[in-house]
Amino acid sequence: MNDNSYDTLSQALNGLKQRGYTEDFNLKENCIVCTTKPMELKPEEFEVDEVHRFEGMSNPDDNSVVYAISSSRGVKGVLVDAYGAYAEAITPEMAQKLRA
Repeated sequence: MNDNSYDTLSQALNGLKQRGYTEDFNLKENCIVCTTKPMELKPEEFEVDEVHRFEGMSNPDDNSVVYAISSSRGVKGVLVDAYGAYAEAITPEMAQKLRA
């Protein structure tokens, strides 16, 4: 899916930003929202271009995932979420889009 590998969450965020993923997205139950623009994207309105997973070295519960997302509206950004036991509760459509 991608040729880029990152060792840390901050490296991933910086690298993706340099490659044009400049917006920050937040996860809601049935969509993602852009933090700087009044925009909600349903699963059919965006693509997950890359996924990067990170596990905390000192705490196995400290797991995160970074999604590089491009939208049908021309907006590109990142979504950072927990995974495992602390992952957000989302609709099956969102789960399929993000976990596929």
